Amino acid sequence: MKRLWPAIACVLLVADFRANAQQTRQEVTRSEDPAADARPNSSKVPDVYAVTTAFKRVIVVRLKYKTDLLAGIEKIVKQENIRNAVFLSAMGSVRNYRVHVVNNGDFPSKDLFVSDPSAPADILSVGGYVMNGRIHAHITLATGDKAFGGHLESGTSVFTFAAITLGVVGDDADFSHLDDKTYR
Repeated sequence: MKRLWPAIACVLLVADFRANAQQTRQEVTRSEDPAADARPNSSKVPDVYAVTTAFKRVIVVRLKYKTDLLAGIEKIVKQENIRNAVFLSAMGSVRNYRVHVVNNGDFPSKDLFVSDPSAPADILSVGGYVMNGRIHAHITLATGDKAFGGHLESGTSVFTFAAITLGVVGDDADFSHLDDKTYR
């Protein structure tokens, strides 16, 4: 019995660690420019506009087990010299996740960062854009009882694999205002 105690203690320690590795939530107020947050809509900014472009090429990216999903996408964008692109499709799974979602309806905007270091999930989709080399990706994940998602953050680690398809567009496509909250 004395020989079993170290093994039992190790099992209990691992079980305690997994039980304590829970989802965390942290709210962050985003206000780079309080004057811009307070500014009303401008009649000079259209309510809606379109950017017309065409695909130059399509790239399918595969990421392996334990790769940080966002860092892997950033690496391929740099490696392939992608300036502007559209996320077209994704599949795979993650070992854990870290996302943020908008958490209020007035300026200044507040983001809620949600992280779970021990929650595996399937990747249902990744949507968003690469704008002047900068990635703005949203991810939808699913477990056995729910689907959820948000802005993809570093700290989301691939499980079985992840495959993401990017439609690369011309460098002349003007995506500069797509996610600019002050362009209103």
